[in-house]
Amino acid sequence: MRVLVTGGAGFIGSAVCRHLMSDPGNVVVVLDKLTYAGNLESIRGLRDKPNFTFVRGDICDGALVGRLLEQHGIDHVMHLAAETHVDRSIDGPGTFIETNVVGTYVLLHAALTYWQKLSPKGQREFRFHHVSTDEVFGDLPFDGSLFSEETPYAPSSPYSASKAASDHLARAWHHTYGLPVVLTNCSNNYGPYHFPEKLIPLMILNALAEQKLPVYGTGSNVRDWLYVEDHARALALVSARGKIGESYNIGGRAECSNLDMVEAICWLLDARVPRPNGALYGDLITFVPDRPGHDRRYAMDIGKIERELGWRPVETLTTGLAKTVDWYLGNAGWWRPLQHSGEATTRRGRAMAL
Repeated sequence: MRVLVTGGAGFIGSAVCRHLMSDPGNVVVVLDKLTYAGNLESIRGLRDKPNFTFVRGDICDGALVGRLLEQHGIDHVMHLAAETHVDRSIDGPGTFIETNVVGTYVLLHAALTYWQKLSPKGQREFRFHHVSTDEVFGDLPFDGSLFSEETPYAPSSPYSASKAASDHLARAWHHTYGLPVVLTNCSNNYGPYHFPEKLIPLMILNALAEQKLPVYGTGSNVRDWLYVEDHARALALVSARGKIGESYNIGGRAECSNLDMVEAICWLLDARVPRPNGALYGDLITFVPDRPGHDRRYAMDIGKIERELGWRPVETLTTGLAKTVDWYLGNAGWWRPLQHSGEATTRRGRAMAL
């Protein structure tokens, strides 16, 4: 594949790039604006390879996107560039509309213009893969129900609303103009190279710094957790073999409450790097006021991608979380500059100061 990966220096995007580059036959072009969540250190080992190109730029720059598509003969676009943090969307929704909605429109328009110029064979081989989230489906009760690909959209936050809008745009460009589009919706990702403001890395790094571990509300909110390298495998598979016009749910079959997650991280750290005073990391857990509109539960039915494409998650929550903790313990050179940059401030952290 000759792939344009938008947001390829981000958390999921860099995992996708590392996976794609494991096949020397692939050509990978990354377009990334390098906002706070993009980090060239996450793709350091790829940048000197002849089949890898990094371009710093904005998906809202349609002329740039068009040039990249033509110059590199792209046959797959994997669109991962997005503003993703719910807390940030509550405090500043405008950026989410600009990047996730307007940026997706610009990208779709450029891709359509490029696709219409391709030969019939090139048009058949081209794919626009729009990567989205389970949060577009809204809130699940604690009744064992699951999000399917047919679940109606009911976004709760500015972030999820902006992603729902971008999903609808991608579908519209397929149905109206014939652009070969596939979509995926994933559950919460975790793993190496995760920006420190997100729950799992925030808890690991706060604990190591002997700081409080802020948990929203009572910690009862449940998420399905997906190891990022499992997600990268699934995304590459959908891009290559997914049915045009279809969407695929991707999850880890690993539901866990936020409090249970934080306690599991504490247990892993207790075993690996005991606190100097002999106390337990769990003693640092502090409950803070819940964020507005906090969805109770997300959980994914991943039967479709299992049946049709043969994908399954490899990592369990137990094995994946242990790998994640070990990675952060061994890679302070990656995360420490981000911590000290001031960009990792979260609504959760600010609530502790109120």
